[in-house]
Amino acid sequence: MRQIRIGMVKAMPDKWNLEKNWAIFEELLCRYKDDGVDVFISPECFLDGYAVTEKDWTETRFAEVAQVIDDSIYIDWLKRLASDVKSYVVFGFTERVEERFYNCALLVGRNGAIEGKYYKTHLQNHDLRFTTGMDLPVFELDFGVVGMVICADRRWPETIRALRVKGAEIVLMPTYGMWHLDNEWWMRTRSYENEMFVCFTHPNVALITNPKGEVAAKLQSNVPGVLIHDIDLDEVKTNMLKDRMPELYSILGDTSVRFK
Repeated sequence: MRQIRIGMVKAMPDKWNLEKNWAIFEELLCRYKDDGVDVFISPECFLDGYAVTEKDWTETRFAEVAQVIDDSIYIDWLKRLASDVKSYVVFGFTERVEERFYNCALLVGRNGAIEGKYYKTHLQNHDLRFTTGMDLPVFELDFGVVGMVICADRRWPETIRALRVKGAEIVLMPTYGMWHLDNEWWMRTRSYENEMFVCFTHPNVALITNPKGEVAAKLQSNVPGVLIHDIDLDEVKTNMLKDRMPELYSILGDTSVRFK
């Protein structure tokens, strides 16, 4: 068995309140530091509370809550926390790179080193204040290969399929938007069609779907908590993937096809 333990933080952050949100995140991880969790995942933009959509948004105020990775006390604390709990951590926040803002999921290793990051690629009207990410990376960790997407990225089957074809066995998914029953079916479908695990992490619900398209675990409440669940990567299959016919799908990469 290639069994790993997932820890999904389910807590509603406070808009603009970095200090409070970090305290919640740190307390929840420390609560489970001795439980052998392999990877913790936060909701989308947890540090600033997904403030990008707020009516009182200004570029100046947004710049104050956005983090420059090499000059952020919170990222320093994040690296130290990952080392303390001896777990990988996926942390959602707004990153500032010069004059641009990115919706970022940062991956920190068990030793506190930054392993990589992902920028949200599919921006809707409500978050066009971010700059679009242009890559779908996968990361080979000590327990397997993972990919990341953020919230709305999950609506496009191509994002998850691209990660799977690149070798990802699990998708770690910080989110803040829709979390209704329909979304549960979408995540079950993404898991089934790609024969992989999906970890949907939201302030109101933590959801894991397995390669059979089933709900493997779910925690839904209005109380801060962490869904702890063991998954077996030996359940990840390639039965349907190996029977794909990519020569029939070339139109999917044709950028000349446009829709109104």
